Amino acid sequence: MHRFVLALLIFSFCSVLLVDGSKTLMGFSIDLIPRHSPMSPLYNSEMNQTELVKSAAMRSIARSKLLFIGQNELSPPSPSPLPSPPSSSSSSAESVITPVPDHGEYLMRFSLGTPEVERFAIFDTGSDLSWVQCSPCKTCYPQDAPLYDPTQSSTYVDVACDSQPCTLIPQNQRDCGNSRQCIYLQQYGERSITIGKLGSDTFSFGPMGMGQDAKFPESVFGCAFYSNFTFEISSKADGIVGLGPGPFSLPSQLGDQIGHKFSYCMVPFSSTSTGKLKLGNHSSEAPRNGVVSTPFIINPSLPSYYLLNLEGISIGEKKVLTGQTGGNIIIDSVPIMTHLEQRIYANFISSVKEAFNVEAAEDAPTPFEFCVKNPSNMNFPEFVFHFTGADVVLNPNNMFIALDNNLICMTVVPSTGISIFGNWAQVNFEVEYDLGEKKVSFAPTNCSSY
Repeated sequence: MHRFVLALLIFSFCSVLLVDGSKTLMGFSIDLIPRHSPMSPLYNSEMNQTELVKSAAMRSIARSKLLFIGQNELSPPSPSPLPSPPSSSSSSAESVITPVPDHGEYLMRFSLGTPEVERFAIFDTGSDLSWVQCSPCKTCYPQDAPLYDPTQSSTYVDVACDSQPCTLIPQNQRDCGNSRQCIYLQQYGERSITIGKLGSDTFSFGPMGMGQDAKFPESVFGCAFYSNFTFEISSKADGIVGLGPGPFSLPSQLGDQIGHKFSYCMVPFSSTSTGKLKLGNHSSEAPRNGVVSTPFIINPSLPSYYLLNLEGISIGEKKVLTGQTGGNIIIDSVPIMTHLEQRIYANFISSVKEAFNVEAAEDAPTPFEFCVKNPSNMNFPEFVFHFTGADVVLNPNNMFIALDNNLICMTVVPSTGISIFGNWAQVNFEVEYDLGEKKVSFAPTNCSSY
């Protein structure tokens, strides 16, 4: 019954969660640890806030470029030559590109197996299958924590290649190993891949009240035994947690247990608090004010992403229309920047400059495109992103980043392909995904005290 219950990757639960994973869950929350926070294993104490912001912005640009290099349409990438997975027959086929796992800005803590082994993973709404690196592994990126050894877990089981979970992987991204275990392939960019076997094991979170852990047995995940990346991955990141719309993602596999709903609340960059990921309904919470909702769209060429339809952007009294329908912008939890398709960006930034009536700074640091100095003397116009059925009003802190030398830079940059609504624009909003109703809702919230 619970073959498809994926890892509940959690650091702290709220009191309404039941310990037994076989029961219906009312709702629970998970700490989202900002990667630049002292609480994060990726924290770099030698970098000041400006350096941290610039580093995050560069990761945002790299992710955007990786998704759709040279593409301005919703189409699958060209097939790339792929190495044969160890201990399996060769499968060289077209594969949908997914984001770089190291380019996440939030991490989640969890334990895997029996006995429990603690892991850190990147939180990502643009991926489905969650995975960690496993032993033995001849080709893996270096990580500080020991590789997960499934043979040391009394609750681990290989997923068979003729099982239903294996058939949920696209045919051109799965294979059958010598022992009839299900082999999956995940591609990142043109020549970067990870290959592994599907497994099921117990995921544990807690402790909760009275020292108890929440345990979810037979959770399906990827056990990677081959990782060949052309980009750098931090040795502190043990894997990735997928919250996309596909069948292997965390919310999809929990399904009825969480009412097919999840939400997150991201904190400002300077906050000392953690963000929160909530799964399920929270009946004890008061009704939220100012909630707006818009449909999300799944494009078969981009099955791991939630697409919204952006009708236009208002900058004070000016409005830039996209003239597009059917899903033209990805909502993404990973990049801090919002990336607009070239034509839309050109019209947008022209209206911004006219609304501000100031000269742009000539020394805008890479990768920012529009910066101004002495912001204390400026009047900020209201920015509204007009999604179908939902006007999301952003404040200046969602649109600008403060840097050294009394410089502020806009968090919106041109995209090499499809537009992306980044996480800086989502700060201090509870963003809820309703997979049953196929909609995304935005509610203004103080996420630091959420």
